[in-house]
Amino acid sequence: MTLFEDIFRGKEGERWYKLRAVLNKRMLHPKESVQYGDVVNEVVTDLIKRIYHLRQTSPTGDLVPNLSNELYRFSLEGISSILFETRVGCLEDKIPEETQNFIDSIAQMFSYSMVALLLPKWSRNLLPYWGRYIAGWEGIFKFSGRLIDMKMDVIQRRVDKNQEVEGEYLTYLLSNTKMTNKEVYGSIAELILAGVDTTSNTMMWAMYLLSKYPEVQDTLHQEVSKCVPGEDIPSAYDVARMPYLKAVIKEALRMYPVVPMNARLLTENDVIIGGYYFPKKTTFTLCHYAISYDEKTFPEPNKFKPERWLRDGRNRPNPFGSIPFGFGVRGCVGRRIAELEMHLALSRIINLFEIRPDPRIGEVKALNRTVLVADRQVNLHFLERRI
Repeated sequence: MTLFEDIFRGKEGERWYKLRAVLNKRMLHPKESVQYGDVVNEVVTDLIKRIYHLRQTSPTGDLVPNLSNELYRFSLEGISSILFETRVGCLEDKIPEETQNFIDSIAQMFSYSMVALLLPKWSRNLLPYWGRYIAGWEGIFKFSGRLIDMKMDVIQRRVDKNQEVEGEYLTYLLSNTKMTNKEVYGSIAELILAGVDTTSNTMMWAMYLLSKYPEVQDTLHQEVSKCVPGEDIPSAYDVARMPYLKAVIKEALRMYPVVPMNARLLTENDVIIGGYYFPKKTTFTLCHYAISYDEKTFPEPNKFKPERWLRDGRNRPNPFGSIPFGFGVRGCVGRRIAELEMHLALSRIINLFEIRPDPRIGEVKALNRTVLVADRQVNLHFLERRI
């Protein structure tokens, strides 16, 4: 049995709920996520340096090509810095070989995940997809396991010397919970995957939409520059004073939910909903993308209107009309970290640059590749603002 199968077979039912209870307490409470602000801002600083570098090397002096790739590297560096409590080099000009193998493993796992989900189990020994899917997971665990083991050694040395054990997320899991090593490996892998695509795809769509709606971008810039003037670095507490920034991200997630479809299994009892009877073990498939464009819930659904989410006395949409992170115990465990990364990164970028579209690429459309991605390479112009 592979490490992947060993870990995830043990995360079903009651055991999974107990494990998620530990993770949710640490990851989903807003006050807990604030503590990671300084770590995220360090990574945002490197992303901005990367944007300046790419602009300078572009033919026009202000173009950032293949934005999705750059934001993927940023989000992977951000979540890794929090989970492993160390930098892994995703934003360096030359990515370390082990980190590149890690990135390739994630890409390989995702490329075969839909096939692994749809094809019957009997096909796994006949077709090569399953071996490649598992190899992707093994690459993820190999990289994660090495960094986790390094942190365990540091903690053990401090314990042996009767020194206080200090640290953030990984230290908390290893020293303050009763999770086994395999459960820690599994939870870290889950959080990486929950945090990377959520952050990178949403930021890409948000910046693309801002480039297409300059009036929205101007409103956002006015809010951010008022709260954090000049080149000051916003904190997680500053973000709390930026409702329009949060509304921009929420509206981008409505129009382009990271996971366009989801499913839940009715496990407890038979239920009647809206006069219809559903027996136990019924599977419900939810299409977030379709619901997000329901005109009854979202008037003018094809327009990018962040103001629809503001708490300023206007009629707001039903909060369950758009739930891109899911809801309840099975909601996205990386939600708060993803939101923190997006808010801190976008606020600094919009304070430094005016974002404009690249007319050469045409209209960008969404494709479902397990997560919602752009159908082409997205390039954007980043014009430096006068501060």
